[in-house]
Amino acid sequence: MTDAKQIIEETVKSNDVVLYMKGTKTMPQCGFSSKVSGVLNYMGVEYADVNVLADENIRQGIKEYSDWPTIPQLYVKGEFVGGCDIITEMTLSGELDQLFDENGVGYDKDAAEKIREANS
Repeated sequence: MTDAKQIIEETVKSNDVVLYMKGTKTMPQCGFSSKVSGVLNYMGVEYADVNVLADENIRQGIKEYSDWPTIPQLYVKGEFVGGCDIITEMTLSGELDQLFDENGVGYDKDAAEKIREANS
């Protein structure tokens, strides 16, 4: 499991935004992963996607790394942000925009606003 932890740490630290998910950003394989990747894709965020279904060690390792039991998991600038419910709440409250702004992550502010308008 040490190898998995090392791989995860390198991935999280070498990418500004990383989404550990079931499937890929172009072909999610679970509703929760689809929802988070859909938000990031719509907002035009550049992010690394890691398909946990492709490697059981990574799938288990990410849960231990974050001490979070579910997937998807979003990381920004090396820090664990949360899973689907947290990302959804942060998107709707504007906190995700704030997090991206604070960390210099590019995204489409108009798209973020459209998500909020559609869900209000």
